[in-house]
Amino acid sequence: MSEVIATNETILVVGGGISGLTAALEAAECGKQVLLLEKSATVGGRVGQLYKYFPKLCYPSCGLEIQLRRLKANRNVRLITMAEVTSVSGDRGNYTVEVKLSPRYVNENCTACGDCAKVVESEFDDAHNYGMMKRKGAYLPYNLAYPQRYVLDPALIGSDEATRAKDACKYGAIDLDMAEESLSLNVGAVIWATGWRPYDAAKIQPYGYDRYPNVITNVEFERMLDPFGPTGGKIQRPSDGATPKSIAFIQCAGSRDKNHLLHCSRICCMATLKQTTYVAEQLADECKSTVYYIDIRAIDRIDDFQQKVKQDPNVTFTKSKVANILSGGNGNMILHGVDTEGYNRYANEHDLVVLAVGMESTVPAGIFPEGTVINEHGFIDADESNGAIFGAGCSSDALDVNRAAQNATAAALRAIQVVNQVAGTEV
Repeated sequence: MSEVIATNETILVVGGGISGLTAALEAAECGKQVLLLEKSATVGGRVGQLYKYFPKLCYPSCGLEIQLRRLKANRNVRLITMAEVTSVSGDRGNYTVEVKLSPRYVNENCTACGDCAKVVESEFDDAHNYGMMKRKGAYLPYNLAYPQRYVLDPALIGSDEATRAKDACKYGAIDLDMAEESLSLNVGAVIWATGWRPYDAAKIQPYGYDRYPNVITNVEFERMLDPFGPTGGKIQRPSDGATPKSIAFIQCAGSRDKNHLLHCSRICCMATLKQTTYVAEQLADECKSTVYYIDIRAIDRIDDFQQKVKQDPNVTFTKSKVANILSGGNGNMILHGVDTEGYNRYANEHDLVVLAVGMESTVPAGIFPEGTVINEHGFIDADESNGAIFGAGCSSDALDVNRAAQNATAAALRAIQVVNQVAGTEV
C-alpha cells in the first residue's frame, strides 16, 4: 500500500462503524488529520446489519449514505480497511500504534463488476448474515459495502479457483501476491470505536440455542427481514421455512445476569418492540407475538413507541424470566416459567423463539498502555489516567445508535483538544 503519514498531530480512530465514522468525520471537518482503521473489509459496522432503526423505523442505509458521502468528500480522513491494531504504547500526545494489515487480494482497480465471483464455486459462512447463509469465496461484503470492492477469501489462495478469478478480471484487480503487512504509526490521540458483538446465545444453556434451529437471536431476526438477507425479507422458521403463527421474544437473554453479562444492554427492549412491528407489518393477524420480560426500559419518546406496540391486540406482554425452553415436536418450542404478575406457572408453545441477546464489549485486553481504565463490563471508562485514549460509542458503554453518535462526537472533541495542545494552538 502507499505510504501512511502520521504525526503526533494526527488523530487515530479505530473502528469504522457508526461511532468511528462519526468521530473521524467530526474531527476531520474541524481541520484535523485523521486515520480511520477498520478491521473488516468495509465500514458500516452493526448498523449496516440492521433492517430498520427505532423509533422512526427508517432504514439505516439513509444514515450510512450520508456518512459515506461525508467520508468521500473529506481529504483529512484516510481510511484503511483490513487493519487490526495489535498494540498501543506511549502517552498523551505521543502514541506508537502497531497495526497488522491483512491482504484483500483485490486492488483499487476493482469496479465491483462481480466477474470474479462468477467463476468461483467455493462457499463460506456469510459473517454479515451471522452465518445464516453462504457467500462465494470472491465476494462483496454486502450491497452497501464501502469501499465498493470485492474480497478474495484467504482459503482460495493457491487454488485453481483463485487463478480463475484472476483470469476473469478484465481490470487487473486480482492480486494473488498480496501478503500481510504491518504499520507503525505515531499519533497524538486514539479514539477506540470497535463497537460491540452479540452475546453468545449458546452460553445460555437452558434456552437451547445450539440445539434447536427455531431458537434464534434478535440480530439474526433482523437479518431475516432484510431483502438482501438469508430469507429475502420473509419471516420464516429456520427448521422448515414455514411461516410462524406464534413468536416468543425473550428479553434479557444473557443480560443483567451474574452468570453472563452483568450490565443492561439498553437497546434490547426497544429492539424487541421494533421487531414486533415487523411481525405486524408482514404477517398481520396471522401471527401473534409474546414478549417475555423482566421490565421494559423505555423512556421519553421511546415510551410513546412502547405504548403504541401495547395497543396491538396481537402482541402480549408476559412479565417473567423464562426458565427453560424444550422441544414440543414439529419444530415448536415450549417455554417454561412463572408469570410474576399472577405467579402462575406456564408451559407456552411457540413456533419461533427470538432471544434478545445483549451487547458484549469488543475492547481487547492487554494492548493498551498500563493504567488505561477498562471497567468490569469491558468498556473503556472516561478517566484522566487514560491519557489521550478515548472510548467512543459502544466501546465506552452499551448505547443505541443515537447516543453512540453523540458519544463519538464528544470523543472527537476531546481528541481535538489534545492535538491542539501538541500543536500549541489551544486557546
